[in-house]
Amino acid sequence: GGEEHSFEINLILDPLLHHAGNVLICQLDYLFCFRFGVKKKPIYINVIRDPIERLVSYYYFLRFGDDYRPGLRRRKQGDKKTFDECVAAGGSDCAPEKLWLQIPFFCGHSSECWNVGSRWALEQAKYNLINEYFLVGVTEELEDFIMLLEAALPRFFRGATELYRTGKKSHLRKTTEKKLPTKETIAKLQQSEIWKMENEFYEFALEQFQFVRAHAVREKDGELYILAQNFFYEKIYPKSN
Repeated sequence: GGEEHSFEINLILDPLLHHAGNVLICQLDYLFCFRFGVKKKPIYINVIRDPIERLVSYYYFLRFGDDYRPGLRRRKQGDKKTFDECVAAGGSDCAPEKLWLQIPFFCGHSSECWNVGSRWALEQAKYNLINEYFLVGVTEELEDFIMLLEAALPRFFRGATELYRTGKKSHLRKTTEKKLPTKETIAKLQQSEIWKMENEFYEFALEQFQFVRAHAVREKDGELYILAQNFFYEKIYPKSN
């Protein structure tokens, strides 16, 4: 399961972190940084994606690859079934259980994190996002995420926004042969409790990101200026049940 999540995050952050140099930033999952090779507490950052969009993209990636290494043979190469056809047939590669990915990666090192549909895992993922992550962005607002990183951590990300704007075609890979799912397919997936939980986490992360963006910076002439560094540590805490 980890391959698909780290793959997407790497597409976005690897060029920026390479540009930033040797910096103690954990860009993958909380489990990896918790267990391996990190003596000082790192800066946790991440980017998440709409859960259905992520699943559709990965479904076609396994079959057709991307424009970065078009000649590489993929795990499901030769399977021409569309995502819509997969859902209609009840296929395993498009099952609602495949949506359970971003919650466990933020949840951490407990085996309960990978218990599909675990309410505890969802709440733990929210807790870690609030208490452990410096900034979590969303792919739909990726440029703002990069601008915030550059504004808040100029030592590491100076020039990253310009790099993204001028070089995005060269370092953001696009899945080939991807067909958007129909409204019927989306509606079917949205009936599942797993989608509801993953989407709840996605909306929670989006709310946090927009809160930081609204309160921590102001834009002038295309540049972001930090108003108060402490807003990067201010969070909207979940309501107690």
